[in-house]
Amino acid sequence: MKHLLFAAASLLVFAACQDNHKPAVAKPAAPEITIVAMGDSLTAGYGVPEEGAYPAKLERRLRAEGYNCRVVNAGVSGETSSDALSRLDWILGMKPDIVIFESGANDGLRGINPAVPRENIDKILTRLQEKGVVTILAGMRMVTNLGSTYINDFNAIYPDLAKKHRLLFMPFFLDGVAAKPELNQDDGIHPRAAGYDIIVENILPLARQAIAQWRGK
Repeated sequence: MKHLLFAAASLLVFAACQDNHKPAVAKPAAPEITIVAMGDSLTAGYGVPEEGAYPAKLERRLRAEGYNCRVVNAGVSGETSSDALSRLDWILGMKPDIVIFESGANDGLRGINPAVPRENIDKILTRLQEKGVVTILAGMRMVTNLGSTYINDFNAIYPDLAKKHRLLFMPFFLDGVAAKPELNQDDGIHPRAAGYDIIVENILPLARQAIAQWRGK
């Protein structure tokens, strides 16, 4: 009988030890966040390697901070706001959680009536919000040789629409980069990789806020 009791006790101790050494259940990984960078050549990274453009640099920075995300470069060189509107269904087909939207520079450079990009960008922002996409609007400013009336009308597009749609807003996509030869390519328009480093620093706080908004939905 004593032998049976000793054996039973030994089994209980063994079982307890086994329970204490059960492997911890791994926490499920956070879902991957899809961020689509939509824009023209400034987003596409004209003239620099793909890894030197801002979408790739932004993804590396966010991943280094622990965010499980991918940033898709959906920039198209030469695109106007009308072109952007025409391919919006394709962008939405990527199922983006967040869109960083930069458009309108080519409208301005071509002297297109500012009412056109205003209407196009407004429609794009409306569609993105209807689809529940958290959106960051990157503003653009026009050069001074187009006349003060044109410049004022164009430059007002972005703050007006950011306010209307209550968006995260980057007032000027090229802030800290424009008109600095050392940060731009020879055309004086498109950033070098070093210029994109500054753009990423400017976007990064907004990207963090956008991710927080997405998680809070």
